Amino acid sequence: MPTRRTFLTTTALTAATHAFAAPKDNDIKIALIGCGGRGTGACHQALSAGSTIKLVAVVDPLEGKAQAALDILKAKHEGQVEVPPDQVFTNFEDYTKAFALADVVLITTPPGPRPFLFEQAIQAGKHVFMEKPVAVDAMGAKRVIAAAQVAKQKKLNVCVGFQRRYQPSYLDMISRIHAGEIGDLIYGRVYWNGTSRPGFPREPGESELHYQIRNWYFFTWMSGDHILEQHCHNLDVANWVMKGEMPIKATGQGGRQVRRAKENGTIFDHHTVEFEYANGMRILSQCCQIGGKCARDVSEHFHGTKGAADLANGGKFLLNGQPPGGKRTRNKEDPYQLEHDAFFENIRTGKVRIDAEYAAHSTLMGVMGRMATYTGQVITWEQVMASQESLAPDNLTWDTEPPVKPDEEGWYPVAIPGTTIVG
Repeated sequence: MPTRRTFLTTTALTAATHAFAAPKDNDIKIALIGCGGRGTGACHQALSAGSTIKLVAVVDPLEGKAQAALDILKAKHEGQVEVPPDQVFTNFEDYTKAFALADVVLITTPPGPRPFLFEQAIQAGKHVFMEKPVAVDAMGAKRVIAAAQVAKQKKLNVCVGFQRRYQPSYLDMISRIHAGEIGDLIYGRVYWNGTSRPGFPREPGESELHYQIRNWYFFTWMSGDHILEQHCHNLDVANWVMKGEMPIKATGQGGRQVRRAKENGTIFDHHTVEFEYANGMRILSQCCQIGGKCARDVSEHFHGTKGAADLANGGKFLLNGQPPGGKRTRNKEDPYQLEHDAFFENIRTGKVRIDAEYAAHSTLMGVMGRMATYTGQVITWEQVMASQESLAPDNLTWDTEPPVKPDEEGWYPVAIPGTTIVG
């Protein structure tokens, strides 16, 4: 496995001839695996990247999800949705049939199954768009890194939904940080303190696996907890600013202060972690989903010997108090669309960009933070990379036993800092 210092996140576009380079007048066929809100949105952005991009297959095991996504996409993209009834798949294992029909696979399932599906897509020789985080545990992230090496050999494009990496204001700010405009870095702060969301109540007669998949956000084996599922965006910015150097250790606190109902599954509602680097640099990470009148903040801040940089602070990007090249706000850019535009342009022109490695390292940073908050212990990078914890089973079917189960009263096991051990 790579050491902390051997991976740089500034992956350049490399011109190459790969397994499928589509001339601009040829159709690019895509399959959508996971038809929830984010999957439908990602597919809309993919189809918006060019009129010759065609959706040919969809997969989602939850009843009605696949058809609901198709109805939305057909209304927005006339002539680009070519999915006959026999290519609307509703079994987990049908991903293989969808892969066979497509040139590009969109993996927008919950995070748990992503490492397995990514491996299978790369083995099948498909270009991949995959949502973040790329895994829910260290074992899964390491599998993604290994599959990314195969993608390099096959010259396949891999785009991961860390859309800030494609956003002009972030690109500008971080290039200026790397150029030394705020001096040597001494401290960073990254936040995703947002709104809460309710869990879904159990339906009469619903199987345990069906319930956990439908309520996936609240189960660590499916979502990774919100320190991964959402806060990974901010951790990825930190990883980007640090040029891929990973922290040597993490110390954190977290728990369930408000979301303590049975339908809140196994995850926490707040995490605070301090990451320490070999040179003494520290980054404070904070994410909470308490709701109510709690302060909200989704932003990143970096302090150096010459000044400070504030990224997306209230939608503004400031360097030493001055807008970089004029005031920039996020609503003037659509980074979700920009990443798909770049992804499909690379496919058309034969260039290759692989986001999977830096995305896996940013995922590992989130896993490191969760290990710290769940255990209350100091967690080292070596512990993370040696971890054998594997939360999500491969080859899910409706007969798969859920990795966690409720007790007789319907309560799920929740980590207890100071008691829980992860390894």
